[in-house]
Order: sequence, then C-alpha cells, then structure tokens
Amino acid sequence: MAGNCISVSLLGVLLVLISIFYNPLVVAAIRGEGIPAVGLFTFGDSYFDAGNKMFFSKKQNLPQSYWPYGKSRDDPNGKFSDGHIVPDFIAEFMGITKEIPPVFKPGVDVSRGVSFAVADASILGSPAESITLNQQVAQFRSIKSKWTDDFIGKSLFMIYIGTEDYLNFTKNKLNVDISAQEAFVTSVVAKFKNDLSLLYSLNATKFAIQLLAPLGCLPISRQEYKTGNECYEPLNDLAKQHNEKIGLIMNDLAKKHPGLHFTVFDFYNAVLRRTRRNLSYRFYVSNTSCCGVGTHDAYGCGMGNVRSKLCEYQRAYFFFDGRHNTEKAQEKFAHLFFGADTNVVQPMTLRELIVYPFNEPMREFWKPSITTNAT
Repeated sequence: MAGNCISVSLLGVLLVLISIFYNPLVVAAIRGEGIPAVGLFTFGDSYFDAGNKMFFSKKQNLPQSYWPYGKSRDDPNGKFSDGHIVPDFIAEFMGITKEIPPVFKPGVDVSRGVSFAVADASILGSPAESITLNQQVAQFRSIKSKWTDDFIGKSLFMIYIGTEDYLNFTKNKLNVDISAQEAFVTSVVAKFKNDLSLLYSLNATKFAIQLLAPLGCLPISRQEYKTGNECYEPLNDLAKQHNEKIGLIMNDLAKKHPGLHFTVFDFYNAVLRRTRRNLSYRFYVSNTSCCGVGTHDAYGCGMGNVRSKLCEYQRAYFFFDGRHNTEKAQEKFAHLFFGADTNVVQPMTLRELIVYPFNEPMREFWKPSITTNAT
C-alpha cells in the first residue's frame, strides 16, 4: 500500500511538472517562443519609467537613484521599485534579452525599443520636472527614423498614465462637485485619445493600455487623507470614471482605423483584489509600504533627509513605496497582462496582440464589464 501511495505521489508530481513546462504560454513567457522579434515602446509616468527621470530632471540625488530602490537586484537604476517593473518582465516574455532603456540616457541601444515614460508625467497641464504624454509622443516622432515603419507597426506600445492628473486634481479641489469631476475626466480622456491618434499617425498600431489603479487605495492616499485601513473613495471614483471611458475610446479608434489593434489590462481590479484579499495572493502586507515613514510608511523612501523605515522582507509586501508595487507584484501583473483571461485583460492578451496579423481588422472589442468592482 505504501509503495502504491509513493508511486501515485511521484506520478502526480510528474504530471504537474509536465503541465508547467509544456504549457505553451509558460514556455513562450520564458523563452519568447512563437513571438516575432518586434520592439517594445513604453509611455507614461513613474510606473513605466525605466530611469528617464534621472537624465531628464535638473535635480540631483533623486531618491529612485539610490538604495533601497533596486534592492532586490542590487541595482538602483531610477525605477520605482525594489527591482524590475512590468515592462521589464514583458520584454523578457517577448524574448528581448536586454532591459528596455530610458530614451534620455545617452548612447543607449534602442534596436528593440525604448522607454519614453517619465516620473510625474501627466496627460494634461505642464508637469514640473517632467513632460506630458503628448511631449513623449513628440520625442518618439523626433527619433522614429531609427526604426523602419514596418518594425514600428508590428511593435508593442505600452501606456500607463493619468495618476498625476487625478492626484493633483483631488489635492487642489477637495470639495468639487460631481459635474466638475465628470468634466475633468472627460477632458483628460479626450486628450489621451488625441495623443493615441497621433501615435497611430506615426505608424504605431499595437496598443497595450493599462487602466489606472484604485488611486484612493495607494498607501500615500490613505496616509495623506487619514483614512486608516480604508481607501479614499473620491480618488477611486475618479479612477473608475476614467477607466470606464478608456475601453470605449479604444473601441472607437479600432473601428475608425481597421489596422489598429489594442488590449486593455484591468489594473484597477487586479490591485483591488490584492489589497482586499492579500493573503490569498501571498502578500502579507497590502495597506502600508515596505519603505517610507508615516502612518502607512508612504513618504520619503530613498530621500537622504528622511529617516525612512525599510521592511525586512520586501516580497511579503504588495507596495514598495507609497505609490509603487514591489517587484514580486510587478511580475505577477506582467503575467496577468501577458496571458490572463478576459476577467483581467481584454479583448486579447498581450501575447495575442503581439502575434495578431498586421493590418487585419480586430474581430473582438472591449466590453464594459471589465471595470466592475472586484470582490
């Protein structure tokens, strides 16, 4: 009997290993198998900043340039995490052997793409020590001759932006009425759509849009608005209004331009689930940051003049600083974006988007159900 049990156990382990290593998605994610040798271009704010802020800003000693940022890889290189960020993992899944470099760093190899994202970037306005999405697109236009139109058309354009617009709007207009909120969201989304149209006119056709996080659940928001373990709902409401419009404008663009393809990652609910049911996702702390000071350790990480705390084990934490996730969380998000089901990303996964036939019209489109509240 004991021998039979051991045999069954060994068989079970073998079947699990086979299911893992012969799963086409896993193999592709590890080796880039079946993925064409296209590029990855990223736009947005600090979530996707590959280090541009260090070379763009006139300020010295930026916090993200120093330990404990980059702690997990002993490499503080300007990214807002203890290690890699989502685009780093996506590049790896695509078979790109080097990290996508920041465009403002002199002499970088841009043969497989480049990051235009800059911390503090916004869609509207004139951000201090940063640039708007429109200016990032203009930067792309100024150097697009480095790639062929065919390469650009088949490459992936990842975008995450809007956080600064809504954080600043809420901070400056605490008691604004609903109609003013709706008008602001409409103006942000309209400008975003115009910027995407401009990118399309520059031969970009494959867009991967990451929806906004629940901004009121960020540790910095809980700390600044003194909500304790609750989220600051006015910020969440703005993010939800914004997100509900993004899929619709992408549908509109794809129908207007049959060669345009896209997918949308429901980052809002991916984050919300992990803050509400953190233990189910193996994050032991999800309301406070690994690095910082304050009620939620959300301020001052990496600042030389701030005696910030640092957690002992960052992989137990969902947030590394007051706004950005740990490398562990970033990797999980990348896997969701690259190959998850329609509860997380739609109308197709990133992998499907990359291999989708060039210039062929989309057959499926975004559905509003993606922004329903997580439970």
